[in-house]
Amino acid sequence: MSHTFDPNELYNRVVHYYIDKKSYSKEQANQIARKVVEREKSRHTCKNANCGHGIDDHIRHSETCLVLDCECRKFVS
Repeated sequence: MSHTFDPNELYNRVVHYYIDKKSYSKEQANQIARKVVEREKSRHTCKNANCGHGIDDHIRHSETCLVLDCECRKFVS
């Protein structure tokens, strides 16, 4: 079973990485983490204008949307 996208976990990991390993300031690390999370949220959201649900809401992350009232038949990246 695949890991679901958790923006909070990603944000925390990026912030701690840049503070602990790269010695960036808290503000710089937070700014980088926000950009990374926004980019990943975009990647994990269906670009079909009628859908917009997350990749985890699609069968096998690429096929029909699992949301009952959604007509999306293919995840559009």
